[in-house]
Amino acid sequence: MITANGVGSGLDIEGLVTQLVAAERSPAQNRLNRQEIQLKAKISAFGALKGSLSTFQAALSSLTDAQRFMARKVTVSQTGVLTATAGTRAVAGSYDVQVSQLARSHSLASGLYTSTGDVLGTGTLTFRLGTTDYDPLTDTYNGFTANSGAATATVVIDTSNNTVAGVRDAINAANIGVKASIVNDGSGYRLLLTSGATGAQNSLQVSVADDDGNHSDAAGLSALAFNGVATQMTQTVAAQDAALTINGLAVTSSSNTVSNAIDDVVLNLAALTSGAPVSINVAQDTAAVKAEVVAFVAAYNSFMDTVNSQTAFDPTTQVGGALLGDATLRTITRQIRELVGNAVPGLNGALTSFAAIGIVTESDGKLTLNNARFDSALAANFDGVAGLFAAKGSTTDSQLSYLRASNNTLAGSYAVTVDQLASRGLLAGAGVLPDFLSGGTVVIDNDNDTLGIRINGVLSGTVTLTQGTYTSGQSLAAEIQARINGDSVFLAGSIEVAVSYDGTGNRLLIESARYGSDSTVSIVEVDTNSAATLGLSVASGSAGLDAAGTIGGLAATGRGQTLIGANGSAVAGLEVQVLGGAVGARGTVDFSRGVASRLNLLLDNLLGSQNILDDRTGGLETRIERIGQQREVLDRRMAALEARLRAQFATLDSLLSQLQSTSGYLSQQLASLPGAYSGDER
Repeated sequence: MITANGVGSGLDIEGLVTQLVAAERSPAQNRLNRQEIQLKAKISAFGALKGSLSTFQAALSSLTDAQRFMARKVTVSQTGVLTATAGTRAVAGSYDVQVSQLARSHSLASGLYTSTGDVLGTGTLTFRLGTTDYDPLTDTYNGFTANSGAATATVVIDTSNNTVAGVRDAINAANIGVKASIVNDGSGYRLLLTSGATGAQNSLQVSVADDDGNHSDAAGLSALAFNGVATQMTQTVAAQDAALTINGLAVTSSSNTVSNAIDDVVLNLAALTSGAPVSINVAQDTAAVKAEVVAFVAAYNSFMDTVNSQTAFDPTTQVGGALLGDATLRTITRQIRELVGNAVPGLNGALTSFAAIGIVTESDGKLTLNNARFDSALAANFDGVAGLFAAKGSTTDSQLSYLRASNNTLAGSYAVTVDQLASRGLLAGAGVLPDFLSGGTVVIDNDNDTLGIRINGVLSGTVTLTQGTYTSGQSLAAEIQARINGDSVFLAGSIEVAVSYDGTGNRLLIESARYGSDSTVSIVEVDTNSAATLGLSVASGSAGLDAAGTIGGLAATGRGQTLIGANGSAVAGLEVQVLGGAVGARGTVDFSRGVASRLNLLLDNLLGSQNILDDRTGGLETRIERIGQQREVLDRRMAALEARLRAQFATLDSLLSQLQSTSGYLSQQLASLPGAYSGDER
């Protein structure tokens, strides 16, 4: 850029051009600057609004679930004796508990060994859990009843692990619910086996298939036998149940964690009581609920502070907030205030709005909490307060259970009909079993001790039954059930079956624990004599059925015991579990969505993907980009103006220079004329 002054005339071209261009640029540039500042202020304001909404949603999230309002507080007078926890179904009340006996695990000790490297022998150890009738004083083993809910497991001992330490490690590595350890009692080393579960029904039975041919003597691996044939190990601790009384009622438990005595209350026993019983008080946890409601009110007021600051107008400075008059903010604020201030659809009775529990809106839009009124409402109608905040469902039929709803479920009362109850996959064996009541027996040997089974579409490994003579259908069923459920594949997938003996049909029944159409049982492989002796052959049983029926007059989707409301309807995503009962009309499922639940859905829309706030921010950023483009256009226009002005002033400069030259010449000529006046003359 040429910035020199006029060459001929001495005219300040640079100054004139600069001032003229600046005067032309200034109005447009100032306008663009003001627009950019305003747009950036709005972007910042929407960011603050979004952050405030996120904080508000976080504060109300715990209030959207009705289960949170069902929290229970438990106090225990003697925590050294027991501790207690309560679930949401626990009934408020007080209980006196006396503990007279703690549950213990069965423990067996081997004979003495000089070192942990002593060789025991090879063979197979089979462990069962059940109830043992054993007299340690006379070393008399009178009988054993298998625990049908516990798996039977085997551990193979070969030359790689047949030392005392090797057997210990092999048992522990098998992870079969038996703990093995080595104890030095001062006289030598003993292998100690302990049941992993407490209780009389979880005592250990140890059977040995000793490779030396003798399964009951004290030599080789059979030195670890503890069963009806041989008791080579010594019982050091007898399995026993816990014994206690609750308000004078006698209770026994196989575990020191007592979970089935008081509905939805778990007692953790630690010691025996001495003297006064332990007092347990179960009450609704109103303090925790109130703390969350107080946090909700504070978060709402913080949101309103953000709204008020962004829409404020200062009459002194005549300056308003960045979002003053903004339609988006007005809409959001109106929606939230309406949800907070209006009655909750679907609720009946005295508690249908926040005002009924002491939460009111002040003139500045903020909420205040009347503590006395709120505390009174909690004490009088805890469930009603929960309904004001959370999504809540209930059924009029005790064998129907509301599970959950989706974001698309609308509040209302919906009739439920059940056309079909759910069932489980079942395989029935052939009726070839003997009459056990008349002395019949079943012998498991090499010809009928293995099978392969597929449960719910999952194939087991080879299931090996314990060889022996079974004198009852129940003991045979318990053995098969324990072996199937103990399969490693099934254990990993939490797949279980129930095996029972049908005495009327002299057959075995194998039933999947799962309900629904994907519940199946099939036998894919059997031993050579399994069909003849057990009635089990390669076959597929009948698949389970899904529940079928309607919710709100529309056909529901059945999934196991659950009915799911039809998509695209008012009951979309509403899930009801059918536990039993008859087919036909089954009352109603009632669903309401409290303020916190409805606010959460609104905020999901406001803060989720492709939300209105991001759209507004994106639009503002686009306008800022356009301002940048307008600046570029302005720069080009000013550059063209500057060039034009410089050309014009250059022409003017040349003209002035010529005029100045002509003026000088004329002055010289006039001065040279005769009689011309000269300033030097006197």
